[in-house]
Amino acid sequence: MKMFTQNEPLTDAELDRLGDFLKGCKGGRAMNVEALDGFFAALIAGPETVMPSEYYREVFGGEMSDTCEFSSLDEANEILGRMMRHWNTIAAALNKDEVYGPILLQDENGVAHGNDWAHGFMQGTLMRHDGWVGLVNDEEQGGCMVPIFMLHYEHDEDPEMRPEPISPEKREEVIVPMAAGLLQAYRYFRAHRQVSPGAHRTEPRRNAPKVGRNDPCPCGSGKKYKRCCGGATVN
Repeated sequence: MKMFTQNEPLTDAELDRLGDFLKGCKGGRAMNVEALDGFFAALIAGPETVMPSEYYREVFGGEMSDTCEFSSLDEANEILGRMMRHWNTIAAALNKDEVYGPILLQDENGVAHGNDWAHGFMQGTLMRHDGWVGLVNDEEQGGCMVPIFMLHYEHDEDPEMRPEPISPEKREEVIVPMAAGLLQAYRYFRAHRQVSPGAHRTEPRRNAPKVGRNDPCPCGSGKKYKRCCGGATVN
């Protein structure tokens, strides 16, 4: 069996597997892979650390104990491990000062719209809203958020929030600077981030310990895994 390092990107098959698991979460509010990609991008680029115990609820659309149905402890470790590997892929690119190419799902016509990525990114900014306001209001750097805003608000219920119609040609012109804007946001917060014990960790996480039945549950409840998500969802 092939062993994967924590920084090795997920294969297409692994991304599909992760997407299928998220689609099967109870409640129907879990992110798809595209939204997860944008969400992680915002958390990694942003002003402060957001721990898994805080963001898992956003990813799964509710508490893990209520939404996730792991067939076994191995499956739980597999899913959480793949999420961490994907986090590391994004963090590694940004940490090397490289543009990260977002994962965009295609519709039945083979068109990648990018709206879910922008929705996920915006959901990530809300985890540390006050910090992101500083970038948005920055006259010199705030423009990097415009492409993300355009795709996020493209189909907004409020007509005043919607941008002008985005043609197929223009969509590509929006998506490309959206990726560049992510790197610019990362650079902005890296430059403004103060070095302190609570400073944001942007480099890839080196350890992804497996969850044991007597370990604290990764959902952050404080209970043992077997008394929380493990006991409720593992057959």
